[in-house]
Amino acid sequence: QVQLVESGGGLVQPGGSLRLSCAASGITFAGNAVAWYRQAPGNQRESVASISRVGGTNYAESVKGRFTISRNNAKNTLYLQMNTLKPEDTAVYYCNVYSAIRGNYWGQGTQVTVSS
Repeated sequence: QVQLVESGGGLVQPGGSLRLSCAASGITFAGNAVAWYRQAPGNQRESVASISRVGGTNYAESVKGRFTISRNNAKNTLYLQMNTLKPEDTAVYYCNVYSAIRGNYWGQGTQVTVSS
């Protein structure tokens, strides 16, 4: 059974930083495409950052230069370092892994609120 468990969300002031983590069990991040998505109230879920199966990274224009996605294969954990946070970054953030063999999996989400 695949489980993705996100952590690290919370309330932060504008300009602050947070690091999200996603721990996986039942599937390995290495060799699969992984990503962070977010969904704000009333909006569709959108891709924030991703790492392809071969290791290339991609970022949404709105977070380029502020967010960094990384993974630790030994710990089977995905990270999203978020710096210079803005109120418009407020959303529920979801971890995602896609395996061509196993399928597509999502975490339960973690709330990030950027507010003074």
